[in-house]
Amino acid sequence: MRVALLSPRGPLYRHRSGIFGKSLRYAPLTLSTLAALVPPELDIELALFDEGIEEVPCDLQADLVGISAITGTANRSYELAGQLRNRGIKVVLGGVHPTLCPDEAQQHADCVVTGYAEDTWPQLLRDFKAGDLKPRYTQDPNLDLGGRPRPRRDLIGLDRYFTPYTVEATRGCIHHCRFCVVPSAWGRPRQKPIREVIEDIEMMGAKSVIFLDLNLIADEDYAKALFRELAPLKIRWAGLATTKIAWDDELLALARKSGCRGLLVGFETVSMESLAESAKKFNTYQSYDLVIRKLHDAGIAIMGTFVFGFDADNPDIFDRVTEFVVKHKIDLPRYSILTPFPGTPLHRRLASDNRILTTNWELYDGQHVVYQPAAMSAEQLRLGVETAWKNTYSWANIARRLVGSRRMLLKAMAANLGYRFYGYNLDKFYTCGAEIIAA
Repeated sequence: MRVALLSPRGPLYRHRSGIFGKSLRYAPLTLSTLAALVPPELDIELALFDEGIEEVPCDLQADLVGISAITGTANRSYELAGQLRNRGIKVVLGGVHPTLCPDEAQQHADCVVTGYAEDTWPQLLRDFKAGDLKPRYTQDPNLDLGGRPRPRRDLIGLDRYFTPYTVEATRGCIHHCRFCVVPSAWGRPRQKPIREVIEDIEMMGAKSVIFLDLNLIADEDYAKALFRELAPLKIRWAGLATTKIAWDDELLALARKSGCRGLLVGFETVSMESLAESAKKFNTYQSYDLVIRKLHDAGIAIMGTFVFGFDADNPDIFDRVTEFVVKHKIDLPRYSILTPFPGTPLHRRLASDNRILTTNWELYDGQHVVYQPAAMSAEQLRLGVETAWKNTYSWANIARRLVGSRRMLLKAMAANLGYRFYGYNLDKFYTCGAEIIAA
């Protein structure tokens, strides 16, 4: 039996390897994890395709194809599914978008998987082999991540990724930010046994890894135990965390000792009203100034993410954020437009207020305005974000931020150059979307 697993490209990757090519990509875990879950007794011939770095063959030969979709790739996923089904190939759709919009996804597939697939994917394959494929497979709410096989990284060609070694210890997040899909799609947080995480890293033989966990410190006791076990490995790692990592000096010290050299931190905004609006008011517990200083003093570089377009955001928000990131020397700032993903509290509120401008999922990529802002026009929001990118990544502001930071300076410079290219070429890689919305 031949099975193919596909990760469709989003708008940023319309041009084969996308805007950056190889240099800023890391190896995803979705396809390799699914591949590891294939029951060995079924004797399945597997093929994996990440469309961000390669083309899916037009004449792909398979009995069953699994497609993992996020909202921004839903249209492409449906397009691929239609082409495959027209050739008589059975298609399974899974991932965050089918989990949030299962009835919509069902119209484009023979089968839909909602939630995590650790148990449902193997059962689905057995059912398919037996000629009894069900239309819907739903995650058991008591799913346990322990005792699962290691991802089949050998099937994805690690040499095609600049950062080949990725790992996860946890899934989900304890917070319920109103714009975030995580609590709506995945439910309560889950953890892998720490010993299994350590063994996975050891088996890879990696000296540098990226944790793909959405909030590695959600459970602080778990995080501390993990960091203690990581320390003897003498690796360098980067990951995602909230500002809460700076609230606990022991936690921060253990992160540093364990090899943490970079963190993506969701500051989201410098507006207290917008933090309250997004249900992320915990970000105000300690001042951003103190959080940034503590992380930098620990030798940890910061990728700070900011979102524009909250109802409390006025046109001056762009300059305020730009001035903030330069003043506090954030190593790698990243900006996005508030996006009301389906299934989130934000989407429900804006839909009830009749403020959703389009449900063309291809535009739900964090760089298009798909709703009517409250305190500015859609065009003001789009142009304001574009200006913020360009101001932040001007040569002068790159120098001001990095000369004062000096954390992982060479890597930070390379990443800043990549983001400068990105910020100055948004119009080439993202269409405005106005003509699509108007249609």
